[in-house]
Amino acid sequence: MANLLCYSRNRAASVEQIDETTLAATCRLQDSLTDAEVTLRIRLPELEIIDAKGTFTRFSRDECSGIERALEKVVGVRIGAGMKKIIRGLVGEITDCNEVAGLVEECCHAVILAFTKDMLGLVPEELAKEKE
Repeated sequence: MANLLCYSRNRAASVEQIDETTLAATCRLQDSLTDAEVTLRIRLPELEIIDAKGTFTRFSRDECSGIERALEKVVGVRIGAGMKKIIRGLVGEITDCNEVAGLVEECCHAVILAFTKDMLGLVPEELAKEKE
């Protein structure tokens, strides 16, 4: 077992309400080759990205070294239908580092889930009441 390879990956996303009109969504990716973090500021109620910052402190591909310009491109994008294609297109113009677009998308999905989590908790109760 001298050549046993070891690889692990952990991705976490969080959403924090900064004030009445601003959210901050952060996604962090850590694996055996990569350590990266992206933070988006979202304006409510439009769900528009107003700021994007990120760092890659460890990466295996040179494409992931300068992501600041790629993140600037997503400022102004609204979270909603079609965002994945828009984000991939905008970030892809600047860098071939797929992880950047993936982290931005993960932040956006976390924002959507932050708004739907309360409704998801109500669904089983409503179904139980209908059965009675």
